Amino acid sequence: MNRFENKIALITGSTQGIGAACALRLASEGADIILNGRKYDERAEGLINQITAMGRRATFIAADVSASADVVKLIGDAIATYGTLDILVNNAGVEKNHNFWEVTEEEYDFVMDTNLKGIFFGIQAFVKYCMGAKREGVVVNMSSVHEEIIFPHFAAYCASKGALKMLTRNLATELAPLNIRINNVAPGAISTPINQSLMANPELLNNVLKNIPMKKLGKPEDVAAVVSFLASADAAYVTGSTYFVDGGLTYHYEEQ
Repeated sequence: MNRFENKIALITGSTQGIGAACALRLASEGADIILNGRKYDERAEGLINQITAMGRRATFIAADVSASADVVKLIGDAIATYGTLDILVNNAGVEKNHNFWEVTEEEYDFVMDTNLKGIFFGIQAFVKYCMGAKREGVVVNMSSVHEEIIFPHFAAYCASKGALKMLTRNLATELAPLNIRINNVAPGAISTPINQSLMANPELLNNVLKNIPMKKLGKPEDVAAVVSFLASADAAYVTGSTYFVDGGLTYHYEEQ
């Protein structure tokens, strides 16, 4: 199904995990893809090969999304690559595990700059482009179940995701007259590289699974399917929402 035929999508942090799955899913449905990461490596090369094998175009643009100037340049470079930009998926994100009283300002800034500030100014640059070109647009932000539920020892991460929740709702109202939709996807426990230590520890994994009604971790492809829906015309009347992809975790959660 080519529901993204003639559409260009930029996915930040897309060389592994959920971002890579989003890139492959959108490409499989007809989109040309701008991949992004801090540097070009064999993962990016492999994804480009997979996407071009589908008959779609794919390009990698290096950028540090924690730096607002880099993000603005990334948006401009993405538009210049294929001449247009239709879909922005803000997938890149980081977390730091620390007791609250041990968090440094540098660590706080790294999390907030990546998970909130970079997204804020990336969306702004995209909106300016859409306004100038008189084009509609779609933004999908990768939030987390922790925009809603607690995560002790990850205070900055939770703060960034809670702020992203409110930013998305606010922008949904402000951008609707411009025909720009914006939504969040909130993954729960997903089998990605960021969770390798969890998956390697049977006791920790079992504690997590106790809190998930479906009793299993999600796959990156599960998240990518919802991103694809929200980016498509099938979601033409959806804006300002968060879609949880969590196996039921969010409202069945107890901290162990």
